[in-house]
Amino acid sequence: MLEVFNLNGKLALVTGGGSGLGRIMSLALSDAGAEVIVTGRRTDKLESVVKEIEQKGGNSFSLDLDVQDETSIESCLDKIKCMKRNVDILVNNSGISGSSWAVEQEVSDWDAVINTNLRGTFLMCREVGKTMIERKCGVVINVASVAGIIGIQKLAAYSSSKGGIIQLTKTLSQEWAKFGIRVNALAPGYFLTDINKDYFSTESGKKMIKNHIPLNRLGVADELSGSVIFLASDASSFMTGATLVIDGGQSSL
Repeated sequence: MLEVFNLNGKLALVTGGGSGLGRIMSLALSDAGAEVIVTGRRTDKLESVVKEIEQKGGNSFSLDLDVQDETSIESCLDKIKCMKRNVDILVNNSGISGSSWAVEQEVSDWDAVINTNLRGTFLMCREVGKTMIERKCGVVINVASVAGIIGIQKLAAYSSSKGGIIQLTKTLSQEWAKFGIRVNALAPGYFLTDINKDYFSTESGKKMIKNHIPLNRLGVADELSGSVIFLASDASSFMTGATLVIDGGQSSL
């Protein structure tokens, strides 16, 4: 029965794979047997994740990628094509947040968040989707957020971008189902990462957890790993257009 979670022989591409949730998901996909292309803009971070994967016996390599730049996307995918390889699993994880009350937010900051999170996800889906349609197979996992479901104060752009990703996921799932391509979204709540661990150790961070997460704690890596493997594998073969929420109950409040 556990064989349905096996990703042996699959090639996965993770955007923003060098740190945070992207790193967690890259390692998880490798653990399940996939070869992982770790992409992003920070070469040192990407190579660090590749090294982690290889030390565990997995196969991985990195490619530079800026999801806001169509030329960068084209260059990245051309390199994969030159290897005579095809992306079987696309994980759209690249994203930025920012923090500002809506009435004080600069349009340039709004645009940066929307262009990275929503536009970047669309561009990657569009370009990788073309080859998936030709092959009539593929899995897309778009990383949304609990913020895209409930909205969060001071995160108007981020919440809007993640809500948009959920709707993009639903639309693509309908358009691409006839080609055998599954498109689902993953909506994490707050997970402990190197980026946020300092904040959540403060009194303010602890208060936020107590007031907003019914399970009264942050998510940990293994709790996200199982979810991305589930969506990437045949274990979710009858699932498309869905949003898998992993938020400790935050969206239930």
